[in-house]
Amino acid sequence: MALTILRILFILVSAGMPVWFISTGLIPNDRPAMMWTVLIAMISTSFIVVVADIAIRRKRLDVISSVYFGLIVGLFFAYVAGAAISPILPKEQSHRTMVSVALAVVICYVCISLLLQTRNDFRFIIPYVEFAKEAKGRRPYILDTSVIIDGRIADVIEANLFDSQLIMPRFVIGELQGIADSDDRLRRGRGRRGLDVLNRLRGNPKVDLDIFDRDLPEFAGQTVDAKLVTLAKHLEGKLVTNDYNLNKIARVQGVDVINLNDVANALKPIFLPGEHIQVRLVKTGEEPGQGVGYLEDGTMVVVEGGREHVNEQVQIAVTSVLQTSAGRMIFGRFEGSAR
Repeated sequence: MALTILRILFILVSAGMPVWFISTGLIPNDRPAMMWTVLIAMISTSFIVVVADIAIRRKRLDVISSVYFGLIVGLFFAYVAGAAISPILPKEQSHRTMVSVALAVVICYVCISLLLQTRNDFRFIIPYVEFAKEAKGRRPYILDTSVIIDGRIADVIEANLFDSQLIMPRFVIGELQGIADSDDRLRRGRGRRGLDVLNRLRGNPKVDLDIFDRDLPEFAGQTVDAKLVTLAKHLEGKLVTNDYNLNKIARVQGVDVINLNDVANALKPIFLPGEHIQVRLVKTGEEPGQGVGYLEDGTMVVVEGGREHVNEQVQIAVTSVLQTSAGRMIFGRFEGSAR
């Protein structure tokens, strides 16, 4: 309601500005054509601004703050620069005004452009926004090539497990494009799947995904993995990866890492020795008498005495559970065929 009232007042004020122009003598009373032109132009402009405001529903606070702050700093610098070069400006007032306006436009553009390109490097926005971010403790998540190709990251993000901004570096997108253009068919398919997952994330309005396209000086001569670690340290974010080696390198350098394989293992059901489960045996094991099956989440089940029951649904009693970095393995004893 408050926003609707604000928009109505804005249109009314815009429509009333030509009347003020006439009353102050800026528009002569004897020129009705100019009066109507200015009136129609002001009302049309106000409607266009309101429609654009309604159309752009998702507004980035850091972008808006960059524009506001850059405009304020630019106008201040323009005033200082105008005062400094005032002795060498033309004496005609109209010429001095033109030079001052041009100088202000150029300086404001430079300031706003600089802040928009470096808004991720420091925080300058309004204090109450900064306090809110500090209270939530939000840190960006930097996505690795491996998690994009893996594909599960899209389901995890859509499950609202990540509540901070997602950062996709431009060099990771370049690596994905290189994989998608590979001569190897399997590698090419993986790259294209990664691009599809990326497009899925970008097309989701509920996902805050930002493409980091800046080239930091620290990136010079580094590999993609090293760039990811450097970027995570630069943004003070967390690295999301499936790469075991990258996981170890990042942790050594003090970067927090979220390994999707660890997340998947943590979400698998826990079975205690003595519990009874059913599983379908699909192949024989390495040891004599063993049969091997898999649960729905991919957990391997090794069954003693199940070699003769391959391709059957059996019931087993859990004897032990082994947790490794590659996943979880369940060992059990054959009890009988499942009904």
